[in-house]
Amino acid sequence: MKIEENCGIFGFCGNTECFSFLEKGAFNLQHRGQKFCGISTSDTKEIYWKPPLPGLVKENFGEKDREKFKGNRGIIHVGLKEPQPLLVEKSKLGKFAVAFSGRISNQEELEERYNILSSLNPAIEILARIIRKNGSFVEGLEEINKEVEGGWAIAVLTQKGEIFTARDPYGFRPFVLGKSITGCAVASESVALNKIGMDIIRDVKPGEIVSLEPNGFRTVGKIESPREAYCTFEWGYVAHISTIIEGISVKRVRANMGAELAKEDNIEADIVAGVPMSGIGYAIGYAKESGIPYDEVFGWNRYSDRSYPRLIQKEREAVAEEKLSEISETIKGNRIILLDDSIVRGTQIRKLIFRLRKQGAKEVHLRIACPPLIYPCQYNLSTRTREELIANRCSIEEIRKMIGATTLRYNSIDAFIRAIGLPRKKLCLACFTGDYPDCP
Repeated sequence: MKIEENCGIFGFCGNTECFSFLEKGAFNLQHRGQKFCGISTSDTKEIYWKPPLPGLVKENFGEKDREKFKGNRGIIHVGLKEPQPLLVEKSKLGKFAVAFSGRISNQEELEERYNILSSLNPAIEILARIIRKNGSFVEGLEEINKEVEGGWAIAVLTQKGEIFTARDPYGFRPFVLGKSITGCAVASESVALNKIGMDIIRDVKPGEIVSLEPNGFRTVGKIESPREAYCTFEWGYVAHISTIIEGISVKRVRANMGAELAKEDNIEADIVAGVPMSGIGYAIGYAKESGIPYDEVFGWNRYSDRSYPRLIQKEREAVAEEKLSEISETIKGNRIILLDDSIVRGTQIRKLIFRLRKQGAKEVHLRIACPPLIYPCQYNLSTRTREELIANRCSIEEIRKMIGATTLRYNSIDAFIRAIGLPRKKLCLACFTGDYPDCP
């Protein structure tokens, strides 16, 4: 699987104009997708929509759009693969817009079933067709669960201004509800709710269908949930460090992951450092647990783009190269413990270790917060094809030699679970174990 399914949704229903809330909410989900952004609003009589645009939220939406997107209710989407929301203009349910975050693992089968021959956004087209063939929006969302395999969170905006949201029955994709005196909202991450002054109320439950209303929200449907299977890679990498998922702070989890690595280490070193920005939270946790001082070995160019959401490997590598600069004062002559979230191909971390060595680092001990990524993800974007995963092809010692590290250690699966603090049975660990929760 390629990195194409990552995206973020924000929905708002309130007592005041919604455009500014939607724009700010989506901006704070931009780390989840940077290729497309789109918006749809309703004044309870009409839906306002225009084709989603390539590029960033700040580049595409501003004061000039406030009058175009009228009403107190709306949804907005940022993503990498498919421009969303999709507007359905004719159906027995009336006009509606739909956006989703996730991956349909049986997409080819459904494209054939619904005769989707050519479309810029076939996944969202599938979901729209399932919804509109049913007698109500709730029934449509229930039907999606019967036909669609994979992980998803979805938001539907109707012409009447109703907003229906749902989460897959395993809860693979995060979806959080918030409320304030201005209204209520749903977001792919809690950071988006915080930034518009909303209190986090709770997560949408796996399989739950929720209606957003100006003064709150209510459950309007329930899909049977076989078990919870929250994506551990959200805590491990995808989510913003200030996000809270299932009541658990991402920042705290990442510090715990670093501490778990330190507990089992006996390395003598001069400093602990993190690869910006992904490894810093783990490095702080490691430093506190080990007593080895934390310092920075790379400077971060705040004007550089984020490499992870790029679709093309060459683009990712180019951005990774330009965004970091070595700090020779803290590198030369030092034994460095360097932390990062994961190793996928090994290409970028090999280059970083080479740059540290070139600046005079005596030793570079690499510590990885997540266990080795061995299996592709069926529900999200966390990993690509199995062949691209270096830990699937090589032993840890072989990886160490290939990337040029003095030593290399990953967190064990048990340590990883302890760091999150939820029971193993509530987590999806398929990237590391190959145990896909929805398989018999």
